[in-house]
Amino acid sequence: MPVADAAEPRADIYGEDGSVRSSYLAHIGAAIADRDTVTLRKDVEDLHQSELGDLLEALLPDQRRALVDLLGSDFDFSALTEVDDAIRADIVDYLPNEQIAEAVQDLDSDDAVYILEDLDKEDREEILSKLPFTERIRLRRALDYPEETAGRRMQTEFVAVPPFWTVGQTIDYMREDSNLPERFSQIFVIDPTFKLMGAIDLDQILRAKRAVKIEDIMHETRHAIPATMDQEEAAREFEQYDLLSAAVVDENERLVGVLTIDDVVDVIQQEAEEDLLRMGGVGDEELSDSVFATSRSRVPWLLVNLATAFLAASVISLFDATIEQIVALAVLMPIVAGMGGNAGSQTMTVTVRALATKDLDIYNAGRIIRREMGVGFINGIIFALLIGSVAGLWFQSIEIGGIIGAAMIVNMFCAAVAGILIPLLLDRFGVDPAVASAVFVTSVTDVVGFFAFLGLAAWWFGFGFG
Repeated sequence: MPVADAAEPRADIYGEDGSVRSSYLAHIGAAIADRDTVTLRKDVEDLHQSELGDLLEALLPDQRRALVDLLGSDFDFSALTEVDDAIRADIVDYLPNEQIAEAVQDLDSDDAVYILEDLDKEDREEILSKLPFTERIRLRRALDYPEETAGRRMQTEFVAVPPFWTVGQTIDYMREDSNLPERFSQIFVIDPTFKLMGAIDLDQILRAKRAVKIEDIMHETRHAIPATMDQEEAAREFEQYDLLSAAVVDENERLVGVLTIDDVVDVIQQEAEEDLLRMGGVGDEELSDSVFATSRSRVPWLLVNLATAFLAASVISLFDATIEQIVALAVLMPIVAGMGGNAGSQTMTVTVRALATKDLDIYNAGRIIRREMGVGFINGIIFALLIGSVAGLWFQSIEIGGIIGAAMIVNMFCAAVAGILIPLLLDRFGVDPAVASAVFVTSVTDVVGFFAFLGLAAWWFGFGFG
């Protein structure tokens, strides 16, 4: 996607809270209802693709389809890269393949791939068959790479020259060839087989004399990205080496595309959203999803939570006689489990994020585990003193205060251990810790919390099990 010019959000579109103004929506809605194409073109044609995307998301489904219809060839298809998947699918499914094929020819290849990759195979093939041969080959090559890889996110338009060219020849080539990308920051150097040899930044070209040869000023490309590299790993390369763009190469080290910083920003945002949603057990849910689709995406992990809840309940049932004799235990049980769950979630969140960013690995795992165990123990003592004092005064019982304090230390310590070890073990066995950690950590803290609190009470007061 092209890098947009920096600009302030338009005050006539956005309110102070950053959402699309209701007055602007009403104005556009009225123009759509009146089929006033003149007004729509005047008010929409100057919108940035992200602003048009926000407008599409704010409109009702029938309105957004009508807007696309009324704008016709003036509709900026790059705006579809700025909306969520459900809205993009709704618009693309509504449009005839001929119109989509005509529109994607005007898009950068990465934007075109972003729109085409979610289509049914038959529709995608029909659209590709209507494109010029060269563009069809480039898009097919990108679509052949696995999803969420650098090859899917790369832009296949780039500037590449042979090493024996001079700076003057390169400048003339950039001025005269109309098929070059609109924006770029690097020129790549390739041999006759398209194997990547190096790169030159534009500022080097501008400062060199016309007679200087490219091979004399090029630098080795140290951060070429394999097309099959996961997009999150590619984004980490950009972050670590402060890259603005990077060459994308195939298995033979031939140049096949370029990854730019604006694509990487999108990847970082997408991956962060995915991790956050998975930790909440809601999958790839979108705000525009239907009630049924949203419910279906949440049910599986709720069922897992239900199973772990029964496990915790079975622990409580072991101490029913103890609870019958001392009602205060039933009142205080949720405090122990709740505090443990929150402490475990804190550790788990930090661990999952550290695993995602590769800040946590085999070399520092031992130190981080010891740190979290220490934090859990110290926090357990702090809250044991606080909650034990409150519980003792509340129920006028030093024994009750001491039991809940001891249980708090045990559960907070175990919560910290579970919060870091469970994500590490899941990651070790190839399971996404962002997806599965929360259920297991919560289960551990509930079971340990109830068992520690009720078990200590049964032992101290001599009630035993059952």
